[in-house]
Amino acid sequence: MPATKENTDVPQLIAAVRVKGRTHVRVKTSDTLRMLNLTRVNHCSLVFDKMKFKGMLHMAKDYITWGELSENTLMRLLKERARIVGDKPLTDAYVKENSKFGSVKSLAEALFKGDARLNDVKGLKKLFRLSPPKKGYERKGIKLPYSTHGALGYRRDKINDLIERMI
Repeated sequence: MPATKENTDVPQLIAAVRVKGRTHVRVKTSDTLRMLNLTRVNHCSLVFDKMKFKGMLHMAKDYITWGELSENTLMRLLKERARIVGDKPLTDAYVKENSKFGSVKSLAEALFKGDARLNDVKGLKKLFRLSPPKKGYERKGIKLPYSTHGALGYRRDKINDLIERMI
């Protein structure tokens, strides 16, 4: 059987985006969102497809949407929305100086393969602040799950379309 993303030991990179605000959030759910670095609406965080993160995503499913991130979307997210301390954009020179990677592209490739973490770049913030999506969520709103034409919950690879509209 050929090696595919599903049957290898490489964890899949998941992007989680906070859709709903902070009003009437249970304490347990609020703590989970904070651990995922999703403290405000339109914040995006990257996690790996492991059991502990699956439980956290399921706990926060009424406030976030998530799915598998593609390498092209990851590259664009890092180049345009990644920030370092001082709210400065991430550059190739900064990555080369503060990590073992030579450029943002090599960092994105290593992240996608599961060989790196965002912590590997000194001073890189672990969340991405995005704009509201152009043309909205294009569905029935932010109160329903994605499976019933809403915006919340698991959306497989369609998260890439949403993030592209939010960058």
